[in-house]
Amino acid sequence: MSESNKSTYGGPRPGAGRPKGEPTKVIRLPIRLAPVVQALVEAPPGTRMPHPDATPLSLPMFGHKVRAGFPSPADDYIEAWLDLNEHLVEHKDATFFVRATGDSMTGAGIQEGNLLVVDRALEAKHRDIVIAVVDGEMTVKRLDKRRGRIRLLAENPAYEPIEFQDGQELTIWGVVTSVIQRFKR
Repeated sequence: MSESNKSTYGGPRPGAGRPKGEPTKVIRLPIRLAPVVQALVEAPPGTRMPHPDATPLSLPMFGHKVRAGFPSPADDYIEAWLDLNEHLVEHKDATFFVRATGDSMTGAGIQEGNLLVVDRALEAKHRDIVIAVVDGEMTVKRLDKRRGRIRLLAENPAYEPIEFQDGQELTIWGVVTSVIQRFKR
């Protein structure tokens, strides 16, 4: 093969991969989340995570507050145009969506199938709802940080708190800032 036909792809790259001798850890997560997690792990710092071709979609937000029903024709003035991305996403570069499964957070209004808006730029504080990885398994729970100890609390009395023992590993992936729930499909 001539010098001009040599491929520039593949082979070792300086600084690529993990350092020699660095231990690894296997984590369990639903297969459908694998592409999302892989994209988050592989994204270099400062990478814009939202789709670069996303177009804003602003819809009318009526100024009339609704108790049960649609605004009457007499109160149909548009207060503003609302883009849900602007309304729900504070840190565009650090926000992702994940779908909830299970019933451990029903008391917080999180139901099976809801979309969770998760912001990785926020520092997790006491009482925040967080996406956490506990001993390799991903979960959504309320963070309880008191008296120097950390627990993860379900919002369903059928579930016990997750209390940490020596050797257990906890990683907070982000703070849940919103829940998107669909009633009709």
